[in-house]
Amino acid sequence: MTETLGRRLRLEREQQQVSLEELAQTTRIPLKVLQCIEDDRWDELAGDVYARGYLKAYARALGVDAEPWLADLGEARSAEDSAPAPMTAITAPARDGRFGIAITIVILVILFTLALSIVLGKRERGTQNELSLRGHPCPSVLDSLTPSCCARSTIETPIRSSRS
Repeated sequence: MTETLGRRLRLEREQQQVSLEELAQTTRIPLKVLQCIEDDRWDELAGDVYARGYLKAYARALGVDAEPWLADLGEARSAEDSAPAPMTAITAPARDGRFGIAITIVILVILFTLALSIVLGKRERGTQNELSLRGHPCPSVLDSLTPSCCARSTIETPIRSSRS
């Protein structure tokens, strides 16, 4: 029976009397990841690059050459990858309708804002006319709103002299 890479790593660590917790502190590799490595659960690691990095750090912490272990890792990973992945049925991705709802809400907000600006715009224009006419000196202006109301008056007003 050939020993697996994880088993050989564990034996090397135990021969040097290094606990798994000490190795985790030295290498700054999480304890769970080290347990996966020693149990040959390489598929649970993030990826091949991470696995190689972890293996190099493991070897460096124990003071051994990592090259033979990296070669064994490559063989172990290629053996895992040689088995074809099961085929899955090709289906269209499910749409949950959130995108359509979001677009509908945005359109409704825009329409509401537009309608509100039209209504308030008319109200403000009417208010401005009333305010500007309220302080007008001629009371008849309020009764007859004609363009001639703003023309110059033809009636002369007496000017008081400062001499009298």
